[in-house]
Amino acid sequence: MITYLKRYPLSILVIAAILYLSFFKPPQTSINEIKNIDKLVHVCMYGGLTIVLWTEHLRQHFPMIRKHLIIGGVICPIIMSGLIEIGQSTLTETRGGDWMDFLANIVGVISGSLFSYYILRPYIWKKRKNI
Repeated sequence: MITYLKRYPLSILVIAAILYLSFFKPPQTSINEIKNIDKLVHVCMYGGLTIVLWTEHLRQHFPMIRKHLIIGGVICPIIMSGLIEIGQSTLTETRGGDWMDFLANIVGVISGSLFSYYILRPYIWKKRKNI
């Protein structure tokens, strides 16, 4: 466990932030009047998480370990988001699970993975070769 804390500190911090934000009662603001703004937030949260996971993995492993990235950078965030949606609908009175939120989370993970693979990976490896 200590190894994960050392290798993936930002990922763990982002996961903790997502867990907190998923279960606290959000305040009512005027931004809530924008239709489906929460779906954009979900895409950004899970896209950001995925980018951080991939970045930390790519910086630690050369060449990348595809199996680890598929499991830890794609499947686990999707499972986590599904469990959070189930938890919101069953464990809280102020939040509700939503299939569209889950779908937005998946879109975020896929978008973050594509960005990481096609843009971050070449950038990080090119930078690594120049060192």
